[in-house]
Amino acid sequence: MSRDSSNAFLPDGPEITGAAEGPLQGLTFAAKDLYDVENYVTGFGNPTWKETHEPATATAPAVQALLSAGASLVGKTHMDELAYSLNGENFHYGTPVNPACPDRIPGGSSSGSVVAVANESVDIALGSDTGGSVRVPASYCGAWGIRPTHGRVSLEGACTLAASYDTGGFFARNAELLRRAGDVLLDPATRSDVQFKRWLVAKDAFDLADDATSEAIFRVGLIDLVFLDSYHRFSLPVACTTKTASCSEGFELACCVFRVSQGAEVWEALGEWVQSAQPQLGPGTKERFEMASQLTTEEVARANELRARITQHLEQLLGEDGVLAVPSAPGPAPFLNTPQQDLDTFRKRLISLTCIAGLSGLPQVSLPVAKVEGCPVGLGLIGPRGSDEALLRLTEQLEPVLVRP
Repeated sequence: MSRDSSNAFLPDGPEITGAAEGPLQGLTFAAKDLYDVENYVTGFGNPTWKETHEPATATAPAVQALLSAGASLVGKTHMDELAYSLNGENFHYGTPVNPACPDRIPGGSSSGSVVAVANESVDIALGSDTGGSVRVPASYCGAWGIRPTHGRVSLEGACTLAASYDTGGFFARNAELLRRAGDVLLDPATRSDVQFKRWLVAKDAFDLADDATSEAIFRVGLIDLVFLDSYHRFSLPVACTTKTASCSEGFELACCVFRVSQGAEVWEALGEWVQSAQPQLGPGTKERFEMASQLTTEEVARANELRARITQHLEQLLGEDGVLAVPSAPGPAPFLNTPQQDLDTFRKRLISLTCIAGLSGLPQVSLPVAKVEGCPVGLGLIGPRGSDEALLRLTEQLEPVLVRP
């Protein structure tokens, strides 16, 4: 059974039958192991975390919403430890198998959730997205995924990585299921009724992607669609110098700002536990925690100031009716066992693309539109705050136009 062979699922995860009636009745879902399920310990991708925490006393509202809508929980899924990675290679629990390209990483941190959807073990899966943890694995595995507007999916009863960046994202086997899941999970009180009228391409975002990836996304019809009528550069002409990096403008600047601002929140949320529990952390994650612990008050204040300016810039670009097209990732998934140094180099380009929606708290969908080297690459669409439902409807409309075998 794919559940066993893919390493997507925790071996001792809960299985709960959904309500007898509801809009998702008869469907199945999985939940990333940072969401609480009553009477089960939430492992957060790290064995020391699991050892130092008690079973949950209640089920997370996002999980309960899907159950109440009729979907049945098949189990909990593996993830990158403490959600602080985009690779999907867990030092402690191994790597879920990317069903689209088994010799490549699945992406993370929502690695098991995307694999469970991509190999058709479930119809829908809950993930989370702080710096790309839904959009990146969706691109790597050829799944449909959304990072909602910050706060529109409840993260009550979920482990925190970086509070002002964390979002409750989700995956689905197709665009229709993604939209139906959104109808259940998205808070209707914060919905913005948007009618998209301006369609923009972030040219410098495509410049960050591999040539083959940019070409493949355009080849499936993106550049020929009449609604994509203009190119825009994201570039923000301010400089940012920190103790560890000097960034000039645009996506390079945004990556630098994200790294510092997010790192400060990560240390605020988890630093005390890391210092007291002394967990063994895997490669990459260990170094990121060390970096986060050394950030200065001045660095963080400057990064948060620039974050506000980047957010303002993007909101002005989108207005109330714009959609911005970007690659979901710079290229197809890296190979398994890629040296850490090479992964770190790729990670900088990757976060330069994914951090934009994170910094601004805006929604972004990832559509599996093409393949490079036989592996999936995704198209990202960023919309105004609260436009999640409109993005999901647009995604459903674009599926027959953009997606190719």
